[in-house]
Amino acid sequence: MGRSLLDKVWDLHTVRELDSGQSQLFIGLHLIHEVTSPQAFAMLREAKLGVPFPKRTYATVDHIIPTDSQVRPLADGQAEIMMSEIEKNCRENGIEFFGPESGDQGVVHIIGPELGLTQPGMTIACGDSHTSTHGAFGAVAFGIGTSQVRDVLASQCLAMHRPKVRRIEVDGELGAGVYAKDVVLHIIGKLGVDGGVGFGYEYAGSVFERMSMEERMTVCNMSIEGGARCGYVNPDDTTVEYLRGRRFVPEGADFDKAARWWRGIASDEDAAYEDVVGIAAHEIAPTVTWGINPGQVVGVDGQIPGVGSFDGDDRLVAEDAYRYMGWNEGDRISGTKIDVAFIGSCTNGRISDLREAARVAKLGRVRPHVKALVVPGSQAVARQAESEGLHEVFREAGFEWRLAGCSMCLAMNPDKLQGRQVCASSSNRNFKGRQGSPSGRTLLMSPAMVAAAAIEGAVIDVREVFGKGESS
Repeated sequence: MGRSLLDKVWDLHTVRELDSGQSQLFIGLHLIHEVTSPQAFAMLREAKLGVPFPKRTYATVDHIIPTDSQVRPLADGQAEIMMSEIEKNCRENGIEFFGPESGDQGVVHIIGPELGLTQPGMTIACGDSHTSTHGAFGAVAFGIGTSQVRDVLASQCLAMHRPKVRRIEVDGELGAGVYAKDVVLHIIGKLGVDGGVGFGYEYAGSVFERMSMEERMTVCNMSIEGGARCGYVNPDDTTVEYLRGRRFVPEGADFDKAARWWRGIASDEDAAYEDVVGIAAHEIAPTVTWGINPGQVVGVDGQIPGVGSFDGDDRLVAEDAYRYMGWNEGDRISGTKIDVAFIGSCTNGRISDLREAARVAKLGRVRPHVKALVVPGSQAVARQAESEGLHEVFREAGFEWRLAGCSMCLAMNPDKLQGRQVCASSSNRNFKGRQGSPSGRTLLMSPAMVAAAAIEGAVIDVREVFGKGESS
């Protein structure tokens, strides 16, 4: 019987099996940022411990960094303290820090891949739930808590239970205006926000085989929203070509040797899985969340599900979502007025996301009542976008072009919703209060759909906007 990629990588990194049933797992790459690392370093100092493998840890600042001005000291005093802390901790422990002055600063799950730090067959950990992003490369990557950040800094190991593996196969052709974000929202809507508990998701099938690395990252990023411990795509030629020439990737003959190994770590054809789920690509429409978790989704041309269509706990959550969001039975998602449009985040802040959003932005102007932000996921993404003139496309259409950071994804910075504002967002979570206001409302969708909503002033099927643009 063959083995899955997860089992191969897990076995290669297992130091020993513990009496608890967990594995002592060696972590090949540790990524840190300014929010979950200060307490971990403080615990190390209290225990008089150092960081024995500093070259396996890399740091950036993303959550608290403002996106309008990053002049020091930062205007927010708490943000300045957190910035100073990560600078000091990295300096004292010999950890490379990609701060704003480096030219490589950005959201941690964007800079890891673009620098070539993320590679197939690795175990990767970070004190951020969306570390599952890196699974797009055929890595086993998971978010960890602050005490686990301490453990990795001190020992380069974690005690973890091995997840089961569910293979999710999406086959066929995606329709026009349907993006990777729609695919993953559809999957979460189908399997539920708790459907992946205890599992790692292996994404397979012709749709994922044709996806670019950036599209695969979008899907793997939101594995955690489906309850999975991690998500991954098997490495292939697309993976190898993306990594070729990146800063931390081997060169020449060493690259060719690494590429052979990367391909070999993929799941065997006869690998056994706990479960296999099949989805037809033609069933997936441009998708929007309507509720208070990423599993409450509907196709943009569909009606918001009635409370009566749910049972048990799901019904209670639906009732809560109806109250919080202000829906009435029979409402449709299309036509919902928005106040804010946010394009960015570790889910959809890459260059391909900005290109698709710019295609839409060229076709109109942001409505006067809408505040629209475009926040590149890294300084490198910003440079690329500006070299292509995308920033001018957005500005001419009425969007604000910002500096790199997490921004309004979770609003640990000045970019926040106000009151009951409704935000069309390309981020990953629509929880209550997620975007900075305890009563703010979030509708998740693809970057192209966000741009369409900004110029319509309301949720609209991006396919209609493309159609209008072609006919005008």
